[in-house]
Amino acid sequence: MVSRRRKKKAKTLRRATFVLIAGLFGVFFHLSGCEQFGALPSGDSYLKIQKSDNYDVADDKFVNLQQKPILTGPGFWDNPGENWNNNFFFNSNQTRPEGLMPESKIPLPDDFHDSSDTIKFVWLGHSTILVSMGGKVILFDPIFSNAASPVSLVVKRFQPPVIDLASLPKIDIVVVSHDHYDHLDMETIKQLRDDDISFVVPLGLGAHLEHWGVSAEKITELDWWEETQIDGLTLICAPSQHFSGRRGPYREKRSLWASWLIKSPDQSVYFSGDSGYADHYRQIGERYGSVDLVFMDSGQYNTRWRYVHNMPEEAVQAVLDINGQLLVPIHWGMFTLSMHDWFEPPVRVLAEAARLDVKVLTPLLGQLVDISEVPEIDRWWERVN
Repeated sequence: MVSRRRKKKAKTLRRATFVLIAGLFGVFFHLSGCEQFGALPSGDSYLKIQKSDNYDVADDKFVNLQQKPILTGPGFWDNPGENWNNNFFFNSNQTRPEGLMPESKIPLPDDFHDSSDTIKFVWLGHSTILVSMGGKVILFDPIFSNAASPVSLVVKRFQPPVIDLASLPKIDIVVVSHDHYDHLDMETIKQLRDDDISFVVPLGLGAHLEHWGVSAEKITELDWWEETQIDGLTLICAPSQHFSGRRGPYREKRSLWASWLIKSPDQSVYFSGDSGYADHYRQIGERYGSVDLVFMDSGQYNTRWRYVHNMPEEAVQAVLDINGQLLVPIHWGMFTLSMHDWFEPPVRVLAEAARLDVKVLTPLLGQLVDISEVPEIDRWWERVN
């Protein structure tokens, strides 16, 4: 009898939760309008999508190489008493820094683009990275808005961008991994759309950019394992284990998600985008050999969604899988998207990297790094109040 009451109560809670979520989505749709959602692929882009080996035509969706659920394991409502703190509303962890994170305020040098024999980069928080290699400047997953969401009330930045968009050096290439709001920012794209920039994105994502005013001639869409050449650089679209969609569960996975390998004649960079740990890391390592610099998804994780986001220890193993020489943990340090302590990702990464003898770098926000002179590890999060 008690068990039956518990089941009925759990069912009632699940229904109430569903109603609450549905209501929030209704408010979300009302407040954000349609422009933030971008657009769905059509025309020649959609025809190319349908021919992709990574597209399920029957379901009209892209699929991962390894078919895994987005969520796994017991959730909050399966045992609320035991999982009371494992939710966004009653979480006791410190998910945002109490003070400002330290930043490097040294302006970027005029010769930032001079990188014929090295790689230079600046981490701008989360997964936004400015890279100079092969004499070209690449901006990965740029987000300079105040929030990583369609409305400014939620998922706010911890602090303003250390370098504002107008103060960046000339950008040659923008690379986007997928269309989630913390990686594809409409306002940032709008500010870049009139510049002389090449936009390189996974299949289907170009529809968003065109919807926001980027000329189609500036956009290159690639499927997994396809590549393009731009001014002496080779940009390779590689798999990731994730998903896409800007409308919640409505019409998700209509554009592809990807990781990226960028190669100059003498240097190489890997950018993971968002990904769970899977066999694609090994496949990339076997296909392309050693990688000089690896930016790896290492934060905003949870055991329930480990199939679409690396756990920190898995991020370190992934670097070994792709034959990476230097790891920079990303996807942390600017937005709260999970329930762990905001500083936990680098702590766990460094511990596992020490065990597996993987070289790690944890730069300050805005710090210029030249990999020919790698600085010592700075545990700067320990200095945040």
